[in-house]
Amino acid sequence: MKIRPIELKDNADIERVIRDALTEFGGNREGLAWADPSMSDLYSYYSGTPGRAYWIVEADGHVAGGCGIAEYNGSSQICELQKMYLTGDVRGTGIAADLLGTALDFAGRHYDSCYLETLQNMEAANRFYRKHGFRLLDAPLAGSEHFACDAWYIKDLNVNAK
Repeated sequence: MKIRPIELKDNADIERVIRDALTEFGGNREGLAWADPSMSDLYSYYSGTPGRAYWIVEADGHVAGGCGIAEYNGSSQICELQKMYLTGDVRGTGIAADLLGTALDFAGRHYDSCYLETLQNMEAANRFYRKHGFRLLDAPLAGSEHFACDAWYIKDLNVNAK
């Protein structure tokens, strides 16, 4: 498996991976990434804007997942870990930690902290985020567009906190 920046040709494949994972966990509804206008063209959303990037996990020549970093609600200090999803066949292989490390290395060069929103019923994901230093919040940060999320995390990205 390898991790690489998203390419235009990945749009349909990564959208399918994300939508399949959301469906698996009941996230195929309004108020979640499912309804984001950028879902069908992640390449354009993440490309060409400083402080934004998206990485693809490629396994045996096919798109098996990905995740992105973008500014949160226009902030220059807080980014958001976005659309981190993997196909079932690569979960538990360790690639998620590598993918997160890639994203957080990038984020640390641009932002002070990293925020994310998810669903409580994605139990493995919640354990994963806590294991990697994200702190559970009691409520979403102001400006959240994903009103259906029910778990919110933040991680300090300054050098002393890593």
